[in-house]
Amino acid sequence: MVKPQVTVRVASFRAAQIYIDGEVSKPGAQSINDIPMTLTEAVNRAGGFSPTADQSHVVIVRGDKTYYVNVAQMLHNNQNPSKIVLQNGDLLRVQAREDYGVYVMGEVNKPATVLPMKDGKLSLGEALSQAGSVSSNSADAKELYVIRGGPGIKPQIWHLDATSPVSMLLANQFELEPKDVVYVDSSGLVRFSRVLNLLLPLVNAGLTGAIVTK
Repeated sequence: MVKPQVTVRVASFRAAQIYIDGEVSKPGAQSINDIPMTLTEAVNRAGGFSPTADQSHVVIVRGDKTYYVNVAQMLHNNQNPSKIVLQNGDLLRVQAREDYGVYVMGEVNKPATVLPMKDGKLSLGEALSQAGSVSSNSADAKELYVIRGGPGIKPQIWHLDATSPVSMLLANQFELEPKDVVYVDSSGLVRFSRVLNLLLPLVNAGLTGAIVTK
């Protein structure tokens, strides 16, 4: 045979696989063959991202090294996650949005831990919206605060006057970070009413004691 064309394929493979866990529909081990497995294919084999997945926090553990991948940001920048090729023994972990929540407290209609969007982002406006917005009956819209800090870190505090016409525009542009605290203070009248409610039992007890003494 003159200049034969030969194709060689592997008939069988040793046990080569990757491991997928976290917020995917079908976590578990996936076998690797002679065709390279990309990050996108691995997620698809695992049934895709679950509704609770944070696509901005995907972790690849390879040996003693850890790589953090923001899939949502890559897509936003027109970068293809399929260019990331996994290797035998890799651990692919998709983290949950609930691990990166924001606490909305004070005079809002539904105080809660608010979860970021699927792309991992959450603006102040979106957080207030998920918390049912500012309470019209008891809130002082001029006293809206964002508090950011952590162990050993000096807290940072931002103040927003939500009565300003441009306040909601600013709120939509202000990106929150995991574990931020959004606090809406109460109005002066509500604060006075709460103090009065705390004092009334003490006043009543004092009057009752005086009457009994007489």
